[in-house]
Amino acid sequence: MTTRGVYIDLLPKIDTDSFLMALRRFTARRGTPHELYSDQGTNFKGGERELSEAFAAMQPNLQSQLAKQKIQFKFNPPGAPHFGGLWEREIRSLKSALNVTLGAQHVTEEVLSTVLTEIEGMLNSKPLGYVSSDVADVDPITPNSLLLGRPDPDLPQIVYPESELLSRKRWRHSQVLADHFWAHFIKRYLPELQTRAKWITETGKDLKTGTVVMIVDHQLPRALWPVGKVSATVPGADGKIRTAEVQVQGRKYIRPVSKLICLPPLPEDNKDS
Repeated sequence: MTTRGVYIDLLPKIDTDSFLMALRRFTARRGTPHELYSDQGTNFKGGERELSEAFAAMQPNLQSQLAKQKIQFKFNPPGAPHFGGLWEREIRSLKSALNVTLGAQHVTEEVLSTVLTEIEGMLNSKPLGYVSSDVADVDPITPNSLLLGRPDPDLPQIVYPESELLSRKRWRHSQVLADHFWAHFIKRYLPELQTRAKWITETGKDLKTGTVVMIVDHQLPRALWPVGKVSATVPGADGKIRTAEVQVQGRKYIRPVSKLICLPPLPEDNKDS
């Protein structure tokens, strides 16, 4: 919840053993969390009980050594999913787009696992904001840059035709499904980031020269989030800003404000403290 990073794992069952093995995979990749928030699922409650019993059965000297690594479980009240609004929102976005992508078709576990991992990379590459500076190119902060400590890794993507959904080549099948998810995700997710409401608030009133924005472009390959600075604004006949010119890495794009999402500046560390 600090980095807004997403971790997706495929579990064969919803029981305590599957949850504990998934937790072990998570800690092996991301490290041991200090706190774990969840609902009142029996698999989560059973996992917490088993870990507590295993810790209580250890020798006192071993307990003192591992006390700092003990995970503190925090459960939502029963019947209160809104307590986990932060992660429930991400789950809903993923499920909605994945439901439209897969539909009623059956895929192998290997293909589904690959698609879910691709989705994890897409979600962790979305810009969270930017650090204020005077450099020409905007370098947005993403969950991947916080988790990995370097720019987002990305391999060259190959776009396969729709006919590959019926192909026996599982690799191509997984890539077509990942492309489908990206198309449905940005169609439903990005418009929700635009807080402007038609006929209620003024369109583009906060848009001005120097504003850092993300461009909504459905034609781009997946996991590409173009970010740039507004270099000029074009008002309409009524004086309202309807169009803007955006500078993205040496190139200029003219887009309507309905296709631009303002990114908030992230606070810099106080070096004097």
